[in-house]
Amino acid sequence: MLALIFHSAILSALGGYLVHAGPPEKADIVLVLGGDPSGNRIMKAAELVRKGYAPKVLVSGPVDLYDYAECDLEIPFAVRRGYPESYFAHFEHRARSTAEEAAATAPELRRLGARTVLLVTSDYHTRRAGKIFRRAAPDLTFYVVAAPDPYFTQAGWWKNREGRKTFAFEWMKTVAQWFGI
Repeated sequence: MLALIFHSAILSALGGYLVHAGPPEKADIVLVLGGDPSGNRIMKAAELVRKGYAPKVLVSGPVDLYDYAECDLEIPFAVRRGYPESYFAHFEHRARSTAEEAAATAPELRRLGARTVLLVTSDYHTRRAGKIFRRAAPDLTFYVVAAPDPYFTQAGWWKNREGRKTFAFEWMKTVAQWFGI
């Protein structure tokens, strides 16, 4: 009976656990992670540069969309929405997971001289991504910034199919990370 009465609060708390981000801080660079077909991550990253939090966005782009690197699609997307191409640095790789993406991008961040990084990813992915990147590059400081997701909200992810799928997949990945899988 209590579960029925408090189901919204319980579901919100479960969704909220996945979200662990803070406000942006001044940084050497913004790193936008791949995996966002909505374009919200790249738009959030571009906004951070426009507001002066960092001078440039490193656009992490896995090659997996019909032989296109995701960054080859993201940068023109942001440019068409009014952001200058000079805001962005293209970084193509073949990573297929957040851990592989961290391993691929950390050396590039160091090569660019970055010591502080604004890590931009979807809100539901912030807790796990932050942990993975901090573990992969303990010499760098990561400030995790959330980009909104069109389907996942902490207080309503269960109300639509895509939100439920996002929640389920992210929780599976979170639990797998706890067990080192």
